[in-house]
Amino acid sequence: MLIQCFASAPYLHEPHHHTLHRTLTKSPSSPFVSATCPSSSSSSSSSTAISRRREILLLSITTATCSILLPAPPSKSAVSTDFFELPNSGGVKALDLRLGTGATPDDGDQVAIHYYGRLAAKQGWRFDSTYDHKDSSGDPIPFVFTLGSRKVISGIEAAVRSMKVGGTRRVIIPPSQGYQNTSQEPVPPNFFDRQRLFTTIFNPTRLANGEGSTLGTLIFDIELVSVRH
Repeated sequence: MLIQCFASAPYLHEPHHHTLHRTLTKSPSSPFVSATCPSSSSSSSSSTAISRRREILLLSITTATCSILLPAPPSKSAVSTDFFELPNSGGVKALDLRLGTGATPDDGDQVAIHYYGRLAAKQGWRFDSTYDHKDSSGDPIPFVFTLGSRKVISGIEAAVRSMKVGGTRRVIIPPSQGYQNTSQEPVPPNFFDRQRLFTTIFNPTRLANGEGSTLGTLIFDIELVSVRH
């Protein structure tokens, strides 16, 4: 709730004024509460102690209002809200949702990630998520691979290569950096999800119709969990 205070000059410059009348009003259609002070000519003959308490209350409200209206300082952990193209990625675009503070992986490192994988051609259909892969204790199992092994689609490698542990990044992967064959990872563990994914991406009829530039576009949300050198 935003509080607005309006006080006439005599009441701000004469703290020992013996009388002070304060009126709080709230419009039914507005969330604002206004505190107004009438002129000295309309002051009542209330006691000095009561008026002093009212004056202190009014000044307290004014102080609280000033604190509410001050803008908060920008967060040091704030990240960009715009996608940017990753260098030497073949057109992969990224948006950092959370910046990590840990290590950055190099080729040959074993990395563990969590991800949500979606297919743009199916209106953002989520075909896989590591958060759904649970171990015996019910904890999600991350996807582990060796960076630079070429067993994983290029778009994911390009995304992870410039991340830091603890970070989360959304990437839009064009078909040229996505699945080129059915043996590339990561793949959904469910057979029907795999079938739906690959029959969409490698649909011969739609490819012949020139839809190849959109069929294989992928959207991944990737969290870099750990790096082992």
